[in-house]
Amino acid sequence: MSGTRLTVTHRTTYRYSTLVETAQHLATITPLELPWQRVLAHRSAIEPAPSYQTSRCDAFGNEVLYFSFDAPHSDLQMTSETTVLLAPRYETLDVAAAPAWESVAHALRYEAGGAFHPESEFCFASPNIALLPSLRAYALESFEPDASVLDGAIDLMHRIHADFAYRPTATAFDTPAARAFELRHGVCQDFAQVMIGCLRSIGLAARYVSGYLRNDPPAGAPPMIGADASHAWVSLYVPTVGWVDLDPTNHVLADQGHVTLAIGRDYTDVSLLRGVILGGGAHEVDVAVRVKAE
Repeated sequence: MSGTRLTVTHRTTYRYSTLVETAQHLATITPLELPWQRVLAHRSAIEPAPSYQTSRCDAFGNEVLYFSFDAPHSDLQMTSETTVLLAPRYETLDVAAAPAWESVAHALRYEAGGAFHPESEFCFASPNIALLPSLRAYALESFEPDASVLDGAIDLMHRIHADFAYRPTATAFDTPAARAFELRHGVCQDFAQVMIGCLRSIGLAARYVSGYLRNDPPAGAPPMIGADASHAWVSLYVPTVGWVDLDPTNHVLADQGHVTLAIGRDYTDVSLLRGVILGGGAHEVDVAVRVKAE
């Protein structure tokens, strides 16, 4: 497979004001193997060394790392290093030839005795994304009757980029899509969840993708928004094509500058690190992400 070779280094450091006595964590830090993404190398390291560590595959096909600590510790550092090869995905994509969005929505709708489409699992509300009349009304401004599902989705992506301001401190990790839609600002997570809510509200299947952006763009290309941290975008199901990834933060199709890490219904399914600790007091978090071409 030919394409773009990228190396990702991601380091997350927690410093606690008091000792953490015990802790249990889940981490989603292993990129997916996909038809357009080959994982050439991956390693992760945790300091201090966990008392116990294992991994499992979740319901969406992501590898989830579980680790725990039985001994007191004052900090936690998790580092992952990955090299991937990304093939171009959209060189022959014919946007206008995609089916009308109404036919796609109708095919995904449940009918007694009808065929089951696994993609329909991404048509419903999820913890961070409610299906609201306001989201449906906003979406329908892009999806005119009989419009190509891709024409509508790309127009929606451009509108969200134009109508919403990127403000890193305006929202939190648990801000729901409805609140971000009201505020009209947020980060990549908010842009993605708002777009997903719009697409699902008109019956389309859309999933949340977490990953990374290349932060050393090719000569002459502008830097992408959100490239200094982990990133998020949207994946839309198109029957004639498969899943098509759209990045509303940067209003581009997510292609050779986007490294896919994990897929879920929304942020709650694929957060990079989560868990429960006993002790710790206040804490500081430092995150450093570097994605460069080899």
